[in-house]
Amino acid sequence: MTHDHDLVLRPTEAQIEAALNPPAGRTGGDLVVETLSGLGATTVFGLPGQHALGLFDALRRSSLRYIGLRVENNAGFAADAYGRITGEAAPLLLSTGPGALTSLAALQEAAAASAPVLAISSQIPTRGLGGGRHGYLHELPDQSASFRGVVKSVHLVRTQSQIPSVIEAAWKSALTAPHGPVWVEIPQDVLLAETSIPVVTGGDAFPEELPPRPELTALAAHLLSTAERPAIIAGGGVVRSDASGKLRRLAERLQAPVVTTFGGKGAFPWNHPLSLQSWLEDRHTTDFLEDADVLLVVGSGLGELSSNYHTFKPRGRVVQIEADLGKLESNHPALGIHADARPALQALLETVEARVDDTAEARVKTLLAKVTDRIAAQERTLEQGLLASIRSALPADSPSFWDMTILSYWAWSAFDPKAPNTMHSAQGAGGLGYAFPAALGAAAADPTRPALAVSGDGGALYSIAELATAKQYALPVTWLIIDDGGYGILREYMTDAFGEPTATDLTRPDYIALAESFGVPATLTSPETLETDLATSLSEPGPSVLVLPAVLRMFAPTHLD
Repeated sequence: MTHDHDLVLRPTEAQIEAALNPPAGRTGGDLVVETLSGLGATTVFGLPGQHALGLFDALRRSSLRYIGLRVENNAGFAADAYGRITGEAAPLLLSTGPGALTSLAALQEAAAASAPVLAISSQIPTRGLGGGRHGYLHELPDQSASFRGVVKSVHLVRTQSQIPSVIEAAWKSALTAPHGPVWVEIPQDVLLAETSIPVVTGGDAFPEELPPRPELTALAAHLLSTAERPAIIAGGGVVRSDASGKLRRLAERLQAPVVTTFGGKGAFPWNHPLSLQSWLEDRHTTDFLEDADVLLVVGSGLGELSSNYHTFKPRGRVVQIEADLGKLESNHPALGIHADARPALQALLETVEARVDDTAEARVKTLLAKVTDRIAAQERTLEQGLLASIRSALPADSPSFWDMTILSYWAWSAFDPKAPNTMHSAQGAGGLGYAFPAALGAAAADPTRPALAVSGDGGALYSIAELATAKQYALPVTWLIIDDGGYGILREYMTDAFGEPTATDLTRPDYIALAESFGVPATLTSPETLETDLATSLSEPGPSVLVLPAVLRMFAPTHLD
């Protein structure tokens, strides 16, 4: 009698021959790139360094496409966006010490946004490991310790035979819900030494599933089916798990209004009759959600931004579906369901009973009218006009990437993303410099769609060097830089808090001349010409820069009303 677990795949004669006679001249670095290729990777990002040369040399003998950025943190942002756009683990190749550490802020953003990044770093030679100080260039007493509090998992290699299994385990970790960045370290000598290990010809690239417990979804379905005023908050987990269609069907069956978090932009159609859009920083929206007798939260931990700065106090029953166990019920008591959004929503679709509610769409219209009137009273026509111009010029299927700048704060609430997984920002961790390198990563993932990056002049200075990357690889990214002479949002915060700002004004370059010095065409635009200039730039091949001199203002903080 044969059991399934007794079955093994028998190698073919060709595989046996290849194993017995591997090609000469291969190194540990080749094992890395062979494993990545076997797992399905096609593109890698990174920056070479002394201890990682064995890894980068192996790229020359592989079919992997390499996109080299100028700063490791920007390479991390590019890998982050590639992972978000494709849903694949994006390899990020780094060198020891300063190179590795420079990627930390990008990996923090990837962790906050659940972006699958597979960071592979070199280490000092094996004989120097162990926490001492051996005088190696780039040496840290414990390099991985710097990453354990940031990434999802840490994986250490000490011998060549460990490389395929360790990278495969890291790949699965990155792609198992919740997605996230993972860290792999390989010593310099392991990467450089020749190897007789057979060529890696494949790998198990399928991550573990995270289904919901059936007794919990049964109870959740009962609560939602019998609710009088159900509502839904859809977070980034819906987008990451490609569950937008299931969310829409569930909302329509329940007649439940849906608001998307800033990380969940596009999870629900913007102009759907049940769409509350994304006005989470508006007290009218907060009141509406507090009034729900059953609130379904999918793929969100209800953190600071998603809870209107923790002023949100639900009065009804909360049902929370969350893949990250650490975020489950971390901010509000709930019926917590530890699961990926996609299988959990499917389970609810199979068990909820349809509701009839003639008031739901009318209540949505009333809420949005209140928001519109409130914003209109503040006379922020410039900011709203800029968003409208961008939306008109940007193709519906083109991805956009937004830095931490005032217009991005507007876009979180007021921009229609048109489709799931098309609008991304650094609101997860909140670091500067995300937009442009992230857009480069998206363009590398799909060069058939032009990508848009939006930065302030302060954030732009973080990633100016990547104009060289954009030019070198002819990536179709248009970079809109809004030049207000400093850190505009911090200037506004400090003025409101202290009466005057400090350290927020910046001496900055001539961005037009600077872009052109890289061979990237640049245009000085205005609010009146932005739509036309942006449409033109997006329609042309390769990178381009638009500079918009403007001082923008935020809408009034509604959580203080």
